[in-house]
Amino acid sequence: MAITKQRKEEVLETYRDWLKRSQAVILVEYTGATMKNMDGIRSKIREVGGEFHVVKNTLVRRVFSDNGWNLPEGYFTKSTAVSFAFTDPAATAKALSDATKSMAFVKVKGGFMAGQALNPAQVKALSELPPLPVVRAQLLGVLQAPAGKLVRTIAEPARSLASVFRAYSEKTQAAA
Repeated sequence: MAITKQRKEEVLETYRDWLKRSQAVILVEYTGATMKNMDGIRSKIREVGGEFHVVKNTLVRRVFSDNGWNLPEGYFTKSTAVSFAFTDPAATAKALSDATKSMAFVKVKGGFMAGQALNPAQVKALSELPPLPVVRAQLLGVLQAPAGKLVRTIAEPARSLASVFRAYSEKTQAAA
């Protein structure tokens, strides 16, 4: 069913907004999925700060090209749904992967992140990365490790000296 020109402009503006706010987008083919399946995917992706929408291929292709995002033509064929990662691309990719694990009819077509088109293998690799809070915690641990070692190294002579005094004190008490 054809949509009016005014409605097309509204849809295009919505797509532009989503793309502008997204750190990454992942395109999937959902042929054969039920509404219940789609709602499950949507809820998983919303939990990590993303959104999942069924899109019109011709309109989303136009918005992508207007933004200078050149994706292979095959990404905009058949049924297309797009996952928008507004906060954490790795967490969104992982949520999409987890939600579609048992759904053979949902296939990742590819995606786009940081100015680069992603193929399905790269999207899979992105989904295997740890989420942003975990990466931050790991980085913080790496940064704190040298400081902790320095503190232990500086405190060790005083600790050793205290042990000598304690041993001497115990020895004199035992002798008395």
